[in-house]
Amino acid sequence: MQASWHCFSYPRTENISQKHQITMKSTLLVWFSFLLFAFVLSVPSIEAYTEPVLDMQGEELKAGTEYIITSAIWGPGGGDVSATNKTCPDDVIQYSLDQLQGLPVTFSPASSSEDDVIRVSTDLNIKFSIKKACDHSSVWKIQKSSNSEVQWFVTTGGEEGNPGVDTLTNWFKIEKAGTLGYKLVFCPEDICHCGVLCRDIGIYFENNRGRILSLSDKLSPFLVLFKKVGPLISSSI
Repeated sequence: MQASWHCFSYPRTENISQKHQITMKSTLLVWFSFLLFAFVLSVPSIEAYTEPVLDMQGEELKAGTEYIITSAIWGPGGGDVSATNKTCPDDVIQYSLDQLQGLPVTFSPASSSEDDVIRVSTDLNIKFSIKKACDHSSVWKIQKSSNSEVQWFVTTGGEEGNPGVDTLTNWFKIEKAGTLGYKLVFCPEDICHCGVLCRDIGIYFENNRGRILSLSDKLSPFLVLFKKVGPLISSSI
C-alpha cells in the first residue's frame, strides 16, 4: 500500500518574529503612555514648589501690602529696617534699637500673575512706602561700595518693574533661613542668565551711617521677619 503524504503549510519564522515585535512595541507604547500620564498628574506645579512667605502672624505676604522688615533676633540683633532719611529715603539701614519704628515697604514680584502672594525664592522689587514726592524713587537697589570691606550696599533710587539687564541691581529675593525666619538675598539669575552676582544681604556697621544693609563675603546673613502694617503704624509715619 502506497503511503500518502499530506503537505501542511507552516507559517514562516520571520513572519512570526515581525508580528511579535509589533505586539511588543504596541504594548510598550501603551505602558509608556500610561506612565507618562501618571507622571504628569503626580508632578506638582511650579507654584507648589515655591511656598509663600509668611508674616509674624503666620499670614501670607501679599504684593502691595505694607510690611515692616525687622530682625529675627531681638536685642543684640538690632531692630527694624529703615532709611537714612525717612522722608525721602536714601541708604537702607537697620536701627540698632528694637524700640524704634521702621519704615514700611511693599513687595512687587517680577513676574506678573493674578496670584498676589509673595513666594520664597522669587525675584521682587522692595519699595519704601512714603507719602511725599522725592527727587528719586524709594525702590531698593544695590550700589557699588567704595569701602574695601564690603562690595555693595543697599540704597534707593531703583526702577520699579521692567525686569531685564538694565534693572539687574533692583531685584531681591526672600529665602528661608531655617527655623529662625528668612533672609534677604540679591541673586537676579532668573532676570538675566548672564553670570550675575549672588550674595546674602548682611549688616555692616559704619561709623557715620550706622548699620547699613550690605553685600559682602564676610557678612553673616541678616535674618528677618515681616510685620504687617496696621492702622496705628500707618498713621504714625
